[in-house]
Amino acid sequence: MNQPPVTLAILLPLPLTEVYDYLPENNSAPKGAIVEVPIGKKVSVGVVWGPGKGGVAETKLKPILRVLDLPPLPKASRAFIDWAAQYTVTPPGSVLKMAFGSPRLLHLKKNDAIPTQALNPDHHVPELTPEQKKAADALVERVSPAFSVTLLDGVTGSGKTEVYCEAIAECLRQGKQALVLLPEIAMTAALMDRLTARFGIEPVQWHSELSEKQRRLNWHAIAHGKAKFILGARSALFLPYPDLGLIVVDEEHEAAYKQEEGVIYHGRDMAVARGHIGGIPVILSSATPSLETLFNVQQGKYGHVTLRHRYGKASLPKIDLVDLRQFKLPAQNFISPPLLDALTQTIADKHQAMLFLNRRGYAPLTLCRACGNRLNCPNCTSWLTEHKQTGRLQCHHCNYTMRLPDKCPKCGAEDRFAACGPGVERIAEEVKRVLPDARFAIMASDTLPGPKAAQEMVDQMANRELDLLIGTQIMAKGYHFPRLTLVGVVDADLGLAGGDPRAAERTFQLLQQVAGRSGRGDDPGGVILQTTAPDHPVMKALVKGDRDAFMAAEMHERAAYNLPPVSRLASVTVSGANVKQVIDLANELAAVAPQTEKIRILGPAPAPFAMLRGRYRHRLLLQASRNVNVSQVLRQWVGAVKAPRNMRILIDVDPYSFL
Repeated sequence: MNQPPVTLAILLPLPLTEVYDYLPENNSAPKGAIVEVPIGKKVSVGVVWGPGKGGVAETKLKPILRVLDLPPLPKASRAFIDWAAQYTVTPPGSVLKMAFGSPRLLHLKKNDAIPTQALNPDHHVPELTPEQKKAADALVERVSPAFSVTLLDGVTGSGKTEVYCEAIAECLRQGKQALVLLPEIAMTAALMDRLTARFGIEPVQWHSELSEKQRRLNWHAIAHGKAKFILGARSALFLPYPDLGLIVVDEEHEAAYKQEEGVIYHGRDMAVARGHIGGIPVILSSATPSLETLFNVQQGKYGHVTLRHRYGKASLPKIDLVDLRQFKLPAQNFISPPLLDALTQTIADKHQAMLFLNRRGYAPLTLCRACGNRLNCPNCTSWLTEHKQTGRLQCHHCNYTMRLPDKCPKCGAEDRFAACGPGVERIAEEVKRVLPDARFAIMASDTLPGPKAAQEMVDQMANRELDLLIGTQIMAKGYHFPRLTLVGVVDADLGLAGGDPRAAERTFQLLQQVAGRSGRGDDPGGVILQTTAPDHPVMKALVKGDRDAFMAAEMHERAAYNLPPVSRLASVTVSGANVKQVIDLANELAAVAPQTEKIRILGPAPAPFAMLRGRYRHRLLLQASRNVNVSQVLRQWVGAVKAPRNMRILIDVDPYSFL
């Protein structure tokens, strides 16, 4: 009787839910080996995941073409990929693709030279305050081959970066790799300079703004263990580190850590999972920690290290409210008299100021004054934002653009369009009118194409070439402007509308971070928040500086409505080009939804953006107790329904966006 052939299970970096059996090259290839295999009429790279499943006729088996001369994917990386796929209800091949960055990156070219880092952990050790030293010592103690999570909770300007750098230094002394994650690519340049000064050499970077060649070289440096210190975006978590010893998640509260497309995951939560799987300490750093992280601190799952004071002579800024209901501003004005007076005085004193409005472009809405028609995106349930600098109307969801038409497409009226509401461009226009001598610049994601442009603007502020920055939330991301003594928030209420259960928490965090840009040098700082809701709990907490009481109240409210972090939540979104098909499939899912005491299903209902990028969307929400295996429930539930090929079912475990 013939023995069945020895086979190996190969995981391919494709959206496939299972491994495929191949005949081994020379009858052997270790687990984790990166190989080339035929798939259909093409050749793909893959990873040996273990022994073959068997049950495939020998005549249908294909051989591994070759084992690539690359380090095997580490055991912890393979376990992390399996766990992430299971948790996010995603094909493991899609997660593997993130570990490769792109399969093209695996092949070195003739003149490629893999960078090797020679870091000096003690290159430039800063003088720490007693409070910083105590915090740093606590973090250093946790740098060992054992899993732990510690929240580094420090007010803005308290020197959190310098403190967690001591933990990085200890990791490097032990010969291990250290990874620092950032929520926004634009932040890399600012932090890069500080880290380079501390360790004497630039960290190896990993983010989408790198050239393909640099990404290829950096991937090999990381995979071969030649890169010891890595600074990256959330996707850097999935790279194949042979000896990872520390993960730092900077600004852990940021919603930008949530990946909303492809493999849907939260970078902070995945960092904790990666630390647990690899037996690695994790540091979460923030001045405004997320409610999820504070909940885990309260539960005793995370350690807690605090910094209550700013570094040196700097003190926290005084925050004042301007009640906009008391002022009747002209139609084209959005800066109140008290804020304008403060700006004028700040600039006269040779200090710098910042005006914050979390809205890009010139105006968020353009309508016809003759018939009231609003110019909408044809592909999305959203208005078109006017960008005066480019002369275009743009959808910020699908990037559809058009010129402002001469006539209203609904009633044919000419020259009757009106821009409604302000964006940062409109605020800049007002500044030019009321402060004609002020030197200002706009700092927003669409005016700063990458980290280099952001750093150039930071340099302009440092060189005193600017009096005023006008910008969006990108300005709140950890920048240090020593001469900036005034922050004005044009519309502090902007994030509170819309029914998002995280709206109050996010607004508090964002405004606290923006306020934290003021008074970081020797001169005291001030903050003015323009609001129509001065009695809102967010505004009261900001003025009192009572974050802990606000977060406690938020936690109590979440518990009252059984919302995260005291419960689990997941969304299931059905999308397609045909609205009837979308509704029918959503109803079919509702009909087979799980029904238990610990699980509640809400919906289906149209998503807030009922149409996005040309596809109609209906959504169901799963609400469950914390001890429910939500991923397993989702897999069984959605697996019971077969979606047509032209339809999509999108699963988001622990959703952050409710749009």
